[in-house]
Amino acid sequence: MARKFSPARSSSQGKPVGSASSTAPLSSARPAALEIYDTTLRDGAQAEDVTFSAEDKVRVAQQLDGLGVQFIEGGWPGANPKDIEFFRMIKTVPLNTATVAAFGSTRKASNTVQKDPNILALLESETKIITLFGKTWSLHVTDALGISLAKNLELIGDSVAHLRSKGRRVFYDAEHFFDGYKTNPDYALETIRQAVASGAERVILCDTNGGAMPWEIKEICQIVRRECTVPLGIHAHNDCEMAVANSLVAIEAGVLQVQGTINGIGERCGNANLCSIIPNLELKMKRPVLRDRLSQLKRVSGFVTEIANLMPNTHQPYVGDSAFAHKGGVHIHAVLKNPATYEHVIPKSVGNRQRMLVSDAAGRSGLLEKVEAYGIKLDKGHAKVRELIDTLKERESEGYQFEAAEGSFELLMRKAMGTHRPSFQLLGFRVIVEKKQDHGASSSEATVMVKVGGVVEHAAAVGAGPVNALDHALRKALEKFYPQLREVKLLDYKVRVLSANSGTESKVRVLIESGDHKDKWGTVGVSENIMEASWQALADSIEYKLLAEEEGAGPLVRHLSS
Repeated sequence: MARKFSPARSSSQGKPVGSASSTAPLSSARPAALEIYDTTLRDGAQAEDVTFSAEDKVRVAQQLDGLGVQFIEGGWPGANPKDIEFFRMIKTVPLNTATVAAFGSTRKASNTVQKDPNILALLESETKIITLFGKTWSLHVTDALGISLAKNLELIGDSVAHLRSKGRRVFYDAEHFFDGYKTNPDYALETIRQAVASGAERVILCDTNGGAMPWEIKEICQIVRRECTVPLGIHAHNDCEMAVANSLVAIEAGVLQVQGTINGIGERCGNANLCSIIPNLELKMKRPVLRDRLSQLKRVSGFVTEIANLMPNTHQPYVGDSAFAHKGGVHIHAVLKNPATYEHVIPKSVGNRQRMLVSDAAGRSGLLEKVEAYGIKLDKGHAKVRELIDTLKERESEGYQFEAAEGSFELLMRKAMGTHRPSFQLLGFRVIVEKKQDHGASSSEATVMVKVGGVVEHAAAVGAGPVNALDHALRKALEKFYPQLREVKLLDYKVRVLSANSGTESKVRVLIESGDHKDKWGTVGVSENIMEASWQALADSIEYKLLAEEEGAGPLVRHLSS
């Protein structure tokens, strides 16, 4: 059963939080538009597997500014030298829409505010906005800080007042507010009252442990909004998978600043995901926040993923590659008639695209849609359609998957149609891996013999590993015939064991992503021999590149660019 909360008793004879006598409605003090406050560079950097350099942070900040967010939290200058370097660097970077904020804590009880190292570092960052967090949960005051409740109020008050006296705008992060309110509502509200009375212009209600439920968030936000004379914000963590929902219900309750991170990265289970919050606000709640830049969301999501060196979450709502991907035959058949049958928004609105996945589950409708994308017109009853479906099922039973390997799928399709003309013929390859000492480095060498037209070419190359050596040797053999191969880069290489019960004899699937200056494409290989599987994927990658060059600006290029 949901716990019910009663409006808190004010310790200032019922006067609104942060005001000695004002009874004006809150709306008169609030800005008209919602505010997006991004904390990817601080909270996001606290994720277990994320590390940003100062240069990385600057690049991400530029992307966030281009996206149109209002505030970017750059880091905690009192916590590490890297954040100090970021604040030094960002001063020279022109930003068009965003204001950078520095983050830090109230002074320590043992320090005066004028000499507290954390307060001094915040001022030295020279940001116009400082986001200051303080304790609002009495448990943290007595057990974590080991001070009295009254002393904590003093820390909040003089820290905010000192920063304001130096001309800085102050946002007050009420840390653990919802837990603190449920335990001791009078004291939690008193901490906010102290911050606002000292000059804080925003109060951010934080679900720091990520344990609150939406109905709790909504009711408490409504109570605080009635009591507080400055705009409120929401800062939610995702420990119960509720961060996005909690942020949205807080906005429904009148909160006007929402904090979160790109892709929801952050400590423990992460923060509220702005890649879900922003489109939900704009497309579902009709609350525009990005100045008509929503279509850039997927690109920025991918940029942050790349800079953070993370694997993309393909199933992420709105911006994931699978968000508008269709595999089931019934789904594809319906979507081809009307996308609204299985798509809740237009993919282009968030910078994404509709995808029809190649699979035996897709049936004739999905296969025909893919075939037509390459400029080949076939009727449903055409014999080649049945042949293609049978070939596809046979390959998938062997372990092939083409959802992320559309390069290999097109080659497979053209071979089945009898329209493929190979760019080269393999006569043989050999790979040698040598290791001479237990602690010495291993070396890899590959030789490849191919025929192009009537010319036989033999090449050898070394590499960092056997696949790298094979890749170098193949390119070396072919580049004199096809110099355009020099612009092809191997972007990603993945190996998946398909039948682990066979041990080292298990069949593996190799998936390669390649790219050039304008496109990316995936290819796949399957074998019990990892080098054979790698060869299949490498060879398909080269063939696909040459096919694209041969087609010029035909259906293939148009498909890849869509």
